[in-house]
Amino acid sequence: MAQGVSHRQPTLDEVAERAGVSRSVASRALNNAPHVSRAKREAVERAVKELGYVPNPTARALATRQTGAAALVVSGEDPSIFADPFFAQVIVGASAALDEADLHLMLCLAASDRGRRRVERLLRSKGADGVMLMALREDDPLARTAEEAEIPVVFGGRPVGVDPRWYVDVDNLGGARAATEHLVSLGRTRVATICGRPDTEVGRTRHRGYRDAMLAAGLVPYPPEAGDFTERSGAAAMAELLARHPDLDGVFAASDNMAAGALRALREAGRRVPEDVAVVGFDDLAVARLAEPPLTTVHQPVEGLGREMARMLVALLDGRTPTPLILPTRLVRRASA
Repeated sequence: MAQGVSHRQPTLDEVAERAGVSRSVASRALNNAPHVSRAKREAVERAVKELGYVPNPTARALATRQTGAAALVVSGEDPSIFADPFFAQVIVGASAALDEADLHLMLCLAASDRGRRRVERLLRSKGADGVMLMALREDDPLARTAEEAEIPVVFGGRPVGVDPRWYVDVDNLGGARAATEHLVSLGRTRVATICGRPDTEVGRTRHRGYRDAMLAAGLVPYPPEAGDFTERSGAAAMAELLARHPDLDGVFAASDNMAAGALRALREAGRRVPEDVAVVGFDDLAVARLAEPPLTTVHQPVEGLGREMARMLVALLDGRTPTPLILPTRLVRRASA
């Protein structure tokens, strides 16, 4: 026998690389799992023959239980939430990343008791290969169910009172602080805020960013007026702020939808933007560019949030151990401030 000849068995990663597919696709192709295209299945078969790969029996047993689908679960009751520009962009990003791994995307709502039970069954029965959870509120039972699930779960945004192992979030604190600092830099000293839902981490964190920036500038923060991230709630909150503080000269709204509502309420009250009241939002959705006047806002990579959540989930399915991820934000200046 010749010396120095290696008899190391090829790995599944090497098969995937030779076939030009992801590790999870190679695994499903080897185990005749569903939702693998014929072309990719044939590429994997060729790579197996060329490399002389022998599947691991344990890995094979695990792979045969894969469904070929991942679920995006949102804590909401109205199906139209998926048409909201924010969640629509999340879906686009997640779907693109899952498509690269030959995984289908399932959409689920989980705010009602029936919806929560349906998602709990999904988590416990392995009705999907993995789950992405978003918009959880304080004391949401799904958070605990997710911790006990036997399938990977990635959180989109950190829930209140829970420290998940895997999550993708944005720099909500820094973004809100930057928005408020910008208003102060314009000479606005009576700056109020329309915060998000106080039973969500994003609502609390963006309010804290506003408060930190006001205190750092030596200004007194106004008590927040809460909204639910919709245009309607932003208009109602703005009307309430004007009633309580008619001399305010700046507003930070914790979402573009609420900021659009604030612009409408200010217009109806005869206030000019930005001459009388400067307004800054958060998200950088299309509504910010189309607003009158165009909205200064904090850009967060919404599509990137969905994409990175899905990539993290695929990494877990591939047997890797990803780390939590915080995506950066930046201020986009337009005419409203």
